Amino acid sequence: MKKILIPLFALGAALSVQPVFAAEADAEALFKSKPCAACHNVDVKMVGPALKEVAAKYAGTEGAVELLAGRIKDGTVGNWGQMPMPANPVTDEEAKTLAEWILSLK
Repeated sequence: MKKILIPLFALGAALSVQPVFAAEADAEALFKSKPCAACHNVDVKMVGPALKEVAAKYAGTEGAVELLAGRIKDGTVGNWGQMPMPANPVTDEEAKTLAEWILSLK
């Protein structure tokens, strides 16, 4: 019985992780398809802050997904210096997906 259960549990665990990787890849592809990548990089500050810096700044902040999604969609100025971030051509759902992905970066 153990010989059957252990591989089944391992398979179940492996299959449950796969959608997470797919979601991350989809979010990264979305990021690259939008103007975001012209000013932001995951690891390195460019015109705007590195996305990992953004994730660190808002880690554990209540409402961070909604806050970042709004800033992604509507733009902002003064949060990371005086360089304005323009509004982006994203839907509410895309903005939320991008915000969740950014906050997941370590």
